[in-house]
Amino acid sequence: MTSRQRLLAAMRLETPDRVPVGPFGLGRLDPKGPTAAELIAKTDPIIDVGSGADPFLGAGVSVEHTQRGDTTITVIHTPKGPLTQRYRRTAATGSLVEFPLKTPEDAERLLSIPYQAPEPNLSEFWHWRERIGEEGLVMVCIGTPVCLPASWFSPQDFCLMWADDPALIERLTAIAAERLLDYTRRLCELGVDAFRLVGGEYVTVQLGPVAFQRLVRPFDTALIQVIHRYGAIAHYHNHGPVSRWLEALADLGMDSLDPLEAPPWGDVDLADAKRRIGDRVCLLGNLDDMEVLDKSDEKDVRRMGRTLIEQAGPDGFIIGGTASGTYGERAARNFIALADTARQMALR
Repeated sequence: MTSRQRLLAAMRLETPDRVPVGPFGLGRLDPKGPTAAELIAKTDPIIDVGSGADPFLGAGVSVEHTQRGDTTITVIHTPKGPLTQRYRRTAATGSLVEFPLKTPEDAERLLSIPYQAPEPNLSEFWHWRERIGEEGLVMVCIGTPVCLPASWFSPQDFCLMWADDPALIERLTAIAAERLLDYTRRLCELGVDAFRLVGGEYVTVQLGPVAFQRLVRPFDTALIQVIHRYGAIAHYHNHGPVSRWLEALADLGMDSLDPLEAPPWGDVDLADAKRRIGDRVCLLGNLDDMEVLDKSDEKDVRRMGRTLIEQAGPDGFIIGGTASGTYGERAARNFIALADTARQMALR
């Protein structure tokens, strides 16, 4: 099998020629360097790219950017007044220090913007499809509907607003869902055949079961159904402790789920997850990019890989990391070793 065939077989709960080893992206490697080339050739990389537009905000919005020292100030003009965002960059990292939504009135300002459906720009998708060919799987990454309130409010304000005005959060999510469904249909019509969906962790980590039923279950189920209607793959990303959520997540209908973090960073026992939802969802992950693969010796990584394959293989399982996109040279070498281990086990 090619890497693309191998990954798709696993995601469809079929039995590939060996368990795929799917690093997300190329980490901190030089994408044109020899290690990246070897990683692409010997493992089964999954590349996720953007779609070139914002389906929630839409097109034709008046936005101003101003730079003041290390801070980028963004002002979004609306018929009901401006929304302001501040992003601060340091030598080590960057982060939003002011979110555009702080109050219910700000939400009304956002919703007052006349919505114009944006046209996707899939140049990056087609670039990677041409470069990777059959040596990997390229996905378009989109935020699920809850990402609108969850990322436009600060984490604290998102939680407080859910407690104080859940109807507003639900309304924002419903509007986002309507816009996203149309946008996703357009992506499918343009040829996207695999999606990475992110956003559920805003609810599973921050809000809880009632919010999951109201903000995730109806909207993400509908989104996945649209993707499947076009014959495309729906891959779902959900960080954090997810053991208690496994059945609820599987009920959404996705093809595959990551990163299923093991203790101490998460709470997933892979054998338990396989027993509970492995007949419905391809399991991807269970090894930490930074804390395991970027720090452990190859011998230990091979041992861990054998254990995971025995627990979850040979069908419906992909060995992967935490989808951090931040792994380095050592982890890349360990991904290559894991692919060799999977190949050896398949030949037994």
